[in-house]
Amino acid sequence: MEDVRRHRRKNDYSSLNGAIPGLGDLALLIWYHYFILNSADIPGLTGYVGFHRVCSPTKGDSVFISSASGTVGLVFGHLVKLMGCYVVGSVGSKDKVDLLKTKFGFDEAFNYKEEQDLDAALKRYFPEGIDIYYENVGGKKLDAVLLNMRVHGQIAVCGMISQYNVEQPGGVYNLMCLISKWLCLQGFSCYNHYDDHPKYLEMVLPLIKEGKVKHIEEIAEGLESAPATLIDVFSGRSMGKKFVVVSRE
Repeated sequence: MEDVRRHRRKNDYSSLNGAIPGLGDLALLIWYHYFILNSADIPGLTGYVGFHRVCSPTKGDSVFISSASGTVGLVFGHLVKLMGCYVVGSVGSKDKVDLLKTKFGFDEAFNYKEEQDLDAALKRYFPEGIDIYYENVGGKKLDAVLLNMRVHGQIAVCGMISQYNVEQPGGVYNLMCLISKWLCLQGFSCYNHYDDHPKYLEMVLPLIKEGKVKHIEEIAEGLESAPATLIDVFSGRSMGKKFVVVSRE
């Protein structure tokens, strides 16, 4: 953890120098802290690492993203869509489905809470199988995805939110697919890839300015709203980045 803190102090906002011509130090600092809380720091870097280091997608790949309405999933979704991939996201409400398709440019999206059979849902959206799965959920969803992966498919694992804080973690039963389909399943964390942060900013800041990478945020007022806000995050009711404003004074 100390290594992480040292790196953060070392980087401050120097990665943005030169990224936006004519921006003064104060404005640069404001920009940095704004994007820190949105697409350009830890969540966005995680999406970038999955895209650049783990999956290496090519045009025409079929990509599935679970928990697609969070900042990590949205950044990864933007990048693979710009690559020319077919992109489908799984989320927890109809409103999120609509936003993914209308605001964020996903080809398709579905509400997993309305799907009784995840295997059947994936076959509906991926009749020829999945080339890349960006894993944020784990459990039953990972199990269903394994059955629908194409030969030589890639699974990037950066989170398993369904398994957090449970007394009995759920099992995954279709791991034989890793062998029979020659799949690559790789776990990763952006904390091992801080050196990629300047390259990520070099890529994403122009895309943000051009409106090709978008973000969304939800703001709750007052420290007393923090517990409910946290519950929203872990129950699938939040979208993008969630903030709690302690005070506006």
